[in-house]
Amino acid sequence: MTAPEPTVLATSGGHRMGRRTRLLFDSLVHHAVELSGAHGRRPRILYVGTAIGDAEATTARMAEAARVAGFDLTPLQLFPMPNLDDMEGAVLDSDVVWVMGGSVANLLAVWRVHGLDRIMRRAWEAGVVLSGVSAGSLCWFQGGTTDSYGPELRPVTDGLGLLPYGNGVHYDSDAGRRPLMHRLVADGTFPEAHCTDDGVGLVYRGTRLVEAVTEIPGKGAYVVRREGGEAVEERIEPRLLPTAPG
Repeated sequence: MTAPEPTVLATSGGHRMGRRTRLLFDSLVHHAVELSGAHGRRPRILYVGTAIGDAEATTARMAEAARVAGFDLTPLQLFPMPNLDDMEGAVLDSDVVWVMGGSVANLLAVWRVHGLDRIMRRAWEAGVVLSGVSAGSLCWFQGGTTDSYGPELRPVTDGLGLLPYGNGVHYDSDAGRRPLMHRLVADGTFPEAHCTDDGVGLVYRGTRLVEAVTEIPGKGAYVVRREGGEAVEERIEPRLLPTAPG
């Protein structure tokens, strides 16, 4: 099963601490599985940790979170070399691709070296749900605001461009991201930007934003547009997702 049309769930969340494990999949990951239409078997999740250098400890925690959730998880690693002989086959055979946060600049560079950028586009067109958190959200857009280059936030503008917008993550927890995004929209770097508070996700069908969802009550999503040479922000109230099991 795949989604009925190209689908992205771009998030600033998806994980929480467990009582018996270090990490659990929160409601946003479960919603990505729901969007894929997988049923009647264990959902297949492809985990991509490029943005944190394929950190082994995080990969192990993600595997444990998948076990608890009842998902089959395959890690796609690119350090020190690809761990799969057929990367494209593994991506296209997945229900959901979940991309971990970290350095979006490094992620984009490494993906391009290995042709994973082109594979992700083919997966998107085939109906594999593309999702992730932070860098794993930014990568699907034209770009956004990032600390990939150092402590001071800077724009990244060479994202995969599946979605023709800027993307702002951690909008409520990192005070510098909102004013920078407003400047980037006002000066025309991005024609429009879609932003998420922590715990919020944006659902796209094709390139159209169809819904904002959240795993944390009271959080918001935002659309920033350029009007008269200035940035104007509109808040979108997300739908609260059911509490994730575990």
